[in-house]
Amino acid sequence: MKYNIIISLCLISTTAQALEVRGTTEIEYRYFFEPPLVPTQHNSYTSAVINPEFYHDWDDNHQSLTFAPFYRWDQHDSNRSHADLREFYWLYVGERFEMSAGIRKIFWGTVESQHLVDVINQTDLVEYPDGEDKLGQPMIASTILSDWGDVELYLLPYFRERTFPGEEGRLRTIPRVDTNEPALYEDSKREKHIDIALRWSKMLSGWDIGLSYFNGTNREPRLVPALNSANEPILLPYYELMYQFGIDIQGVNDAWLWKLEAIKRDTHEIDFFAYTVGIEYTFYNINESRVNFGVVSEYLYDDRGSNASTPFNDDVMLGARLTPNDEHGTEFLLSVIIDRQSYARIYSLETSRRLTNHLKLKVEGILFSNFSVNDPFYYLRQDDFIQIGLIYFF
Repeated sequence: MKYNIIISLCLISTTAQALEVRGTTEIEYRYFFEPPLVPTQHNSYTSAVINPEFYHDWDDNHQSLTFAPFYRWDQHDSNRSHADLREFYWLYVGERFEMSAGIRKIFWGTVESQHLVDVINQTDLVEYPDGEDKLGQPMIASTILSDWGDVELYLLPYFRERTFPGEEGRLRTIPRVDTNEPALYEDSKREKHIDIALRWSKMLSGWDIGLSYFNGTNREPRLVPALNSANEPILLPYYELMYQFGIDIQGVNDAWLWKLEAIKRDTHEIDFFAYTVGIEYTFYNINESRVNFGVVSEYLYDDRGSNASTPFNDDVMLGARLTPNDEHGTEFLLSVIIDRQSYARIYSLETSRRLTNHLKLKVEGILFSNFSVNDPFYYLRQDDFIQIGLIYFF
């Protein structure tokens, strides 16, 4: 990984001030309820994570430097044992202007089930299958703040390839994606293709609206059948160039929350339109108990149909969120995504509870149900799992 531009930009002389240090360490245990489909895989995986963050500001808080490395060790999956620079960037904040250079994580999106418009950072797929974890992205970025809206501009000089589980990892394709073989690219510059992105956002009459544009290497690769050097059948990621126009909207009306994400993506192979629209209603302070209970419903559509690279082309997501608002910060989220054609279902559980001021218990799990042999994600049929994590904050 070439971080010369980041390192040179971050070697800045600063006034003597205290360095803020915070972060997390975690011990995680993941257990699969059914035996693996492949003999090299396992039923349980233990791993450990350290994710510190170092922060320093100067110039009356107008300038700052953030450094957030990440490392995970996994008991069995060599691909999941990996290091990354989640963030390493310099930031200047003016009255109506911001500028940054280095490695950052940028999030776009509003809905619960998937984030179609979120295309800046690459997915760190070995972390968790929901795609929420992202690799750090080298960039030069600026934001212009004005009464007619905020404009974000991004220059992305280096592409990050997606991570995939290794030969012993689970939640992987069969045959596996072999990251030891060179990935395929549409552009001859490969990972050195310069991407650009921009976004305009503004609040209008209680609605947060964002319009975005991306031109560059698709973060979501197509998987191409191939043979590796040992003549074994594998899949290779193929990264196309793409144009994407996106819109994200979120509005609040009393206890109602309305959300939309929609994209139009063009590549050399296919052009398609996809959207996710949802509503959430929250019952606040039930029986004056401080307990909040929210119900979530979303519809996911992709006009590629069965050719879509995700399982969500005509699906409904239903969810329930419970927030007791207790001193331990307990949270529950239970959801199911149902395919309206095959009735395949993906159940998901997320819950967490603070044990002490520095310690939190987190339990997550996913269950795959009613996947037919014709489903492109049939290989996940025996990968139901529960994951328990103990997180220490420092």
